[in-house]
Amino acid sequence: MTGRTTVAEAVGTALVGCGVDTVVGVVGSGNFAVTNAMVAAGARFVAARHEGGAATIADAHARMSGRPTALTLHQGCGLTNALTGITEAAKSRTPLVVLAAEATSPRSNFAVDQAALATAVGAVPMRVASAAGALDRVAAALATAVHGRRTVLLNLPLDVQAAELALPARPPEVPAPPPVVPGPAEVERLVTALRSARRPVFVAGRGARGPGARAALEALADRCGALLATSAVARGLFRGSPWSLDVSGGFASPLAAELIGDADLVVGWGCALNMWTTRHGRLIAEGAVVAQVDDDPSAIGLHRDVAVGVVGDVRRTAEAAAAVLGEGVGPGYRSPDLRAAIAARVRWRDVPFTPSGGPDRIDPRTLTIALDDLLPAERVVAVDSGNFMGWPSAFLDVPDEFGFCFTQAFQSVGLGLATGIGAALARPDRLPVVAVGDGGALMGASELETVVRLRLPMVVVVYDDAAYGAEVHHFGPDGHPLDTVRFPETDFAALARGHGFAAVTVRAPGDLAGVAEWVAGPRNAPLLVDAKVAADEPSWWLAEAFRGH
Repeated sequence: MTGRTTVAEAVGTALVGCGVDTVVGVVGSGNFAVTNAMVAAGARFVAARHEGGAATIADAHARMSGRPTALTLHQGCGLTNALTGITEAAKSRTPLVVLAAEATSPRSNFAVDQAALATAVGAVPMRVASAAGALDRVAAALATAVHGRRTVLLNLPLDVQAAELALPARPPEVPAPPPVVPGPAEVERLVTALRSARRPVFVAGRGARGPGARAALEALADRCGALLATSAVARGLFRGSPWSLDVSGGFASPLAAELIGDADLVVGWGCALNMWTTRHGRLIAEGAVVAQVDDDPSAIGLHRDVAVGVVGDVRRTAEAAAAVLGEGVGPGYRSPDLRAAIAARVRWRDVPFTPSGGPDRIDPRTLTIALDDLLPAERVVAVDSGNFMGWPSAFLDVPDEFGFCFTQAFQSVGLGLATGIGAALARPDRLPVVAVGDGGALMGASELETVVRLRLPMVVVVYDDAAYGAEVHHFGPDGHPLDTVRFPETDFAALARGHGFAAVTVRAPGDLAGVAEWVAGPRNAPLLVDAKVAADEPSWWLAEAFRGH
């Protein structure tokens, strides 16, 4: 070791040395030094306009890149501003390291119990308490984030940041745990269930997005005749398979819901099988056998009882089961007629509908189908929360499991635009498409400038019904007054142009010509589509969503 450095500089440098290549945040006095140290060490810094946006940008980047990401915050108010985004990341088990400066004097106006805040929202609090242990805490924070799949708050007290320590010769080591290999007896029980099933369905979740998992699951499904579905966060995993039902749960199409509901065996692969994925359990038939595979023992049976639980990595478990199963057990759920039905009717856009709206409002299904046809297929789609969200989530196709970024574990309105920014930074090879409602668009509008500054070739679609539509459709039928959730129409196109976007207002299908022109053109500015959508009826998923309240 040669020379000396400060704790702030050592922490920032060590994080980059351990593999963190992107840091997102809003810089203030307390996190200035550590952020600059990360940049000096080679990390890309992404400045957001609000800490809430920064947290979700970092969350989405980690999800879509498959790499740990850092979020850097000022002490006190910087952290509290970011809490909603941190809560979403924590609930989603996103590998995120939150670097937050921490006031050391109880008399400071920035003093809050930051560890308690982290605990309250499900993040893991840690603290760099001294110069001597600083690098060990960095290694522990990264190990917890990456290998434990947790969001970690690493508090950096101001007085400790300024302390000196010897410059280390190399970054601290972050040991990786061994892979979780399923036990033979558990695999045998799973295979016994597969042999007995006549209508098996696999539902893959976030834990099935790892390397080789799709191939292993499809190979096993071929041997037992299983149909393939995903949770919302893994949407796109089985894209292109003739046996894919797309998403299970609230977003499932009528045919997908029917086929999942008729299954005699449902296997969750790295999937929580929570109320959203199973429609509060109603999507799984009474008497159906339920199996669950997860590398976290605490996840098995957490949301519902299971007949077969296997603790193991998804890919390794599927490969082990295929080896035991051998050449297969017959056609299972599959048949030529069913394959044809899936091809013709499993997508929502193939379900007939009567367009709603009038001369100045476009049906959201008509809008989204047209956008699906106009926009390049190589895309990454991000959606906000609200009544509108079913349309883009189900009607916009995605190329694979890294084409859909779904920050909805906390169901917060206002995260959509920041989600799209993070996804765009992680996948610069794809067109980022962001879908938001009018409420979420205004909540997240501060990051419109970030999109333009970063020169992201993004399409932002605002589904504007001039209301908080979820509440309108939930409370309106019972005769409740709705003045508190209706608003005057907003000119989102003008708002976007003020930030440097190109923009079109869409009230009828013909207005989408402006989108086609943008797609064909140089795309030297992001595009906002100000879609004035019909609000005559709720989206089909809304009633399901309110069951969870």
